[in-house]
Amino acid sequence: MVQDANQNTLRSREFALNYLNLIYEKSFRDLNLSNLDRLFSIAKTYKIQKIFDPSEYISKLDVVPVSLAIAQAAVESGWGKSRFAKEANNLYGHWTWGGKGLVPLNRDENKTHKIKIFNSPNDAVDAYVLNLNSHPAYAKFRENRLKFHQNEFIYTGLDAAKTMESYSAMGKIYVKQLEKTIRLYDLTKFDRI
Repeated sequence: MVQDANQNTLRSREFALNYLNLIYEKSFRDLNLSNLDRLFSIAKTYKIQKIFDPSEYISKLDVVPVSLAIAQAAVESGWGKSRFAKEANNLYGHWTWGGKGLVPLNRDENKTHKIKIFNSPNDAVDAYVLNLNSHPAYAKFRENRLKFHQNEFIYTGLDAAKTMESYSAMGKIYVKQLEKTIRLYDLTKFDRI
C-alpha cells in the first residue's frame, strides 16, 4: 500500500516536472489546457506555492520511507487493533472537523474534532503520504529527505522518525517509540526496495 502511494506520488512528480520543462521550452499559448489543469490540481493538492517552480515539486512530491509508514501505522493503530482502525480504516490517527468521523470516546467536551473515516486502508495510506508531503508541520521531514536524495543516500524511516515530533502530542517520546519499533522489527529493510 505504501509503495503504491509512493509510486502515485512519483508519477505526479514526473508529470509535473516534464510539463514544466515543456512550458519553459514553448510559450503558454501552445500548451494543452487539460495538462495545465492537471498541473494546477497537483499544485493545489500538495500546497505548492510557486506553481511554475520545479524545486517545490521535487521537495514535496517524493517517497515516504516504507519503514516509517509501517511504524507509524503500528503505533497509531495498535497494529490495526484500535477502534479507529477497525471502524474507520484510520491507521494514522487523522482528524477531521467535517461531517464524517468517529467521536473519540474520551474527547474533551470543548473539543470538536473527530477521527476521519476512510473507505479503505489504502485511502488512509494515501492520505498519510499526502500529509507528510504537504503539511507545513513536516517541512523538516521534506528538507532532510531532499538533502539525503541530493547526496544519493537512502532516507530511511530511522532518519525520518527524528522529524516526527509534531505528529503526536507525545513529542520526543513518540519519536523514540517510532525508532524502537523500526529497529525491533528491522523495518528499514523495506526502505531499500
